[in-house]
Amino acid sequence: MTFETVLFHTRFRELAFNSLKTVLELKAAGLKKVVLAHVIPREDVHFVPYGGTLKEAQKRMREEARIKFDDWIQTIGDPQLEFCQRIEVGATNAEILKMSEEEKADLIVVGRKKRTTLEKVYVGTHVLDILRRSTVPVLLSKYMVHYEWQGESLMRTNEKIWNRPLLASDWSAPSQRTLDATQALKELVEKIIVTHVLGARRIKNLEPPAIKRLEDESRKRLQNYCQQVEAAGIHSEYHLALGRTVEEIIKLSRDYGASMIVMGRTGKDWFHEYWLGGVSHQVAELSELPVLLIP
Repeated sequence: MTFETVLFHTRFRELAFNSLKTVLELKAAGLKKVVLAHVIPREDVHFVPYGGTLKEAQKRMREEARIKFDDWIQTIGDPQLEFCQRIEVGATNAEILKMSEEEKADLIVVGRKKRTTLEKVYVGTHVLDILRRSTVPVLLSKYMVHYEWQGESLMRTNEKIWNRPLLASDWSAPSQRTLDATQALKELVEKIIVTHVLGARRIKNLEPPAIKRLEDESRKRLQNYCQQVEAAGIHSEYHLALGRTVEEIIKLSRDYGASMIVMGRTGKDWFHEYWLGGVSHQVAELSELPVLLIP
């Protein structure tokens, strides 16, 4: 797995440029091309009932985005990286996925959208929809995050996000592919933290000997993951946990100083995943860290 071409979608929110700079560190891992993408929502430049287009508004928005992108490229000033701009009008999700396919992107980067009251219950935001539908890895970038932990309101700035990825595995095929993804980051990684959570529901009705067998099997698998990581020349450590999967993954990421979370995308049925969220999507929504999901 390589990350030679990255599609970076932005709505030009505050600190978006800072998020871009953390992504550009991928240059050390082979990044060659950055597609700077912005989608103007169709509803912002179309009007009803006549189905007309606000042509002057569309022209102004395109020009504003182009000027911002030009400024970003000039500020970065890296002649070794190829930059291109994609400014489109339409449905945000569809346009991002279309651009990713046309540009043959190896990675899509999207920013976290502010949650509404509804989204605190139903996590099917446009960001999670991209995470669900993309056929290439998606990074949910979070440069500066306010979050609650142990009754305190905290703020975290996520820089050097590639240093200590936490790889949370459920032994699925996408989880196996996370090994390829993290090993591709070899030049950026200080250590990979490999984890697995024995979910509370899974062991709820098991007798202690059966739980012990699961623990032993899980440790062996974690050791195998670490052996593959070490063989690639990257330091690793593993941790096994028991409890509520989403909560434990987030707790492990805090306890062991992870800089980001890497997970395989879970594969539930469409309705359950969209409205309730798979484990990977809930982690992406709730963690204060950037989350890289591998399909």
